[in-house]
Amino acid sequence: MAERVHPSAKPNGNGTNAAAVNPTAAAKPPQFPPPKNQMYNPNRIPYRPTPTAYHRHNRRRCTCRRCFCLCCFWSILIICTVLLLAAIAGAGFYFLFRPKPPAFSVSSLKITQFKLATSSDDTTRLTAKLNLTLSSKNPNKKLIYNYDAVSLTVNSNSVVLANGSFTGFSSGPNNITIIHSTLSMASQVLDADSISSLKSDLKRKNGLPLKVLLDTMVVAKMDKLKSKKVGIRVTCEGIHEKIPTGKTPAVASTTNAKCKADLRMKILKWTF
Repeated sequence: MAERVHPSAKPNGNGTNAAAVNPTAAAKPPQFPPPKNQMYNPNRIPYRPTPTAYHRHNRRRCTCRRCFCLCCFWSILIICTVLLLAAIAGAGFYFLFRPKPPAFSVSSLKITQFKLATSSDDTTRLTAKLNLTLSSKNPNKKLIYNYDAVSLTVNSNSVVLANGSFTGFSSGPNNITIIHSTLSMASQVLDADSISSLKSDLKRKNGLPLKVLLDTMVVAKMDKLKSKKVGIRVTCEGIHEKIPTGKTPAVASTTNAKCKADLRMKILKWTF
């Protein structure tokens, strides 16, 4: 009867373990089946998120922005249209009536009194009196200029020599208005710069250089049309006059006098 060979239960000391022979098989993690929700299903309905409050707020914001842009666009368009129509109307008025500004000129200027007196306390006072005659011409054929009260000032190199005024008047088409006024200054205290300026000008051969300033408000009127009241300043330069000697008044030279009229517009606290 043949003998049976039984394998030894003890490990062979010279042999190697299966894990040692194949280490990759031992280190490989076990495989698990994928979860059901990750499995591909061709009949599955794709996920579509419902609109939230954020989306509704964003849509409302876009609508408000669009309304604001439309309002700005129409506002700018209306303003540009009004300005264009006003420019067309102004151009038509100008070409139809050809309005011209008023013209001013100095007819005569006389100094009847001029005195610089220095008191015991070293203060110098000016006393002066002048007779001024101006002419205002309206060169338009249909426009009428209505003037308010006129303020007159005579300067010599920024030193005020005399002040005066004239009542308001109306200048019709192609009309010339003569303005007579007496300007005076009584015991006006002068500073050192004004005194030195006057004394140096008195030594000139031509005499004192004088400047006449006229300030008033004017309204232009034509038939039923009437403009707003605007300020006007008339500056007359090129006048020279010597100081009178005795009681004879000094007559100024006005042959080179030129007058310029400028509109003066006041915005808030500034006058242009």
